[in-house]
Amino acid sequence: MKSHRIEDLKVWSKSMALVKEVYLVTAELPSEEKFGLLSQIRRCAVSIPSNIAEGAGRNNKNEFYQFLGIAFGSTYELQTQLQLLIDLNFISETKIVPLKVLLAEIQKMIYSLKTNLKL
Repeated sequence: MKSHRIEDLKVWSKSMALVKEVYLVTAELPSEEKFGLLSQIRRCAVSIPSNIAEGAGRNNKNEFYQFLGIAFGSTYELQTQLQLLIDLNFISETKIVPLKVLLAEIQKMIYSLKTNLKL
């Protein structure tokens, strides 16, 4: 397997867009959350396209699959953290819903890509 151009992977592009939106939305968090939930959410969001990119850069289908699995897990971690923002009344649900919709789309794309790699 040859490495992929990450710019050609739609799931990577969508994940990058998600990171940008996460940074914009979380900028509204209280300053006391800077090293708590804010930091965790941002690192988690960045982890998604980063792991997709690292896996795509590998010359082995199994390694790509493994890194997609890590990215997939990070999507569920981020989903949980976004829900916490709502539950803790840090950010309104109307601002989080678009992120959750995009996240669900990314989850489906990663799952599909993993399925295709196993064929």
